[in-house]
Amino acid sequence: MTLYGVGLGPGDPDLISVRGREILDGVDVVYSPGRLSRAVATEHVPESRIGDLDFPMTSDEERLREAWKQAAAEIAPEARAGDAAFVTLGDPNVYSTFGHLRRTLDAFHPDVDVEIVPGISAMTAFATALDVEIEAGAGLALREAAGGRAPTGPDRMVLFKVTDAPETARKLREADYDVRFGRRLFMEAGETTVTEDADALADRDYYTLAYAERRGLETSRATDEFAVDADAKGRASATADAEAGDD
Repeated sequence: MTLYGVGLGPGDPDLISVRGREILDGVDVVYSPGRLSRAVATEHVPESRIGDLDFPMTSDEERLREAWKQAAAEIAPEARAGDAAFVTLGDPNVYSTFGHLRRTLDAFHPDVDVEIVPGISAMTAFATALDVEIEAGAGLALREAAGGRAPTGPDRMVLFKVTDAPETARKLREADYDVRFGRRLFMEAGETTVTEDADALADRDYYTLAYAERRGLETSRATDEFAVDADAKGRASATADAEAGDD
């Protein structure tokens, strides 16, 4: 039998994959690491099939290791007897808690089979929410920017865990980047924010991301010619109309 790591997507219950929904329909129990992922999961499975796990909000690695060991010890028998799922927002392999569980199972319960069901990551959801196109041939880096950090170097970056947006924005703008922010994208109505105003996001929130692009970055795409042609035709039409009016 199998433990499935299921990516729920960015937060909107409708953005789970068809495969993810099928897995949740078929497993015996669904485990969630937090309130938000649980809220999405309960849109697809009844509360009676949701398993409770307790993960402390701490940076104490010893406490966290103990919590993951306890979680693995609870999940392993369920995955041996039938099928189980562990759900996470985004994708299980991108900035996700699922990696901790998988490594803990590998160490203490290596007989448990694990399968990953990918989900829409925060990175791709963010690009859609901000209408950012990463065209073919362009580079994009993923970085973490907790506590006011502001990594630099790449032309384009998506920054995760922006917990001090004003400080991160200040440093990036001084380094010649334009910056936009998104918070709780595709989550509950009224929570989603997309803004260039870092001060509007001054309170700490783990679900804040930023897109940073080097100022003045030039792009060249084959289809850009369509806009040039359309502009030229528009100018020619306007000139013809003006001349007809003079007649």
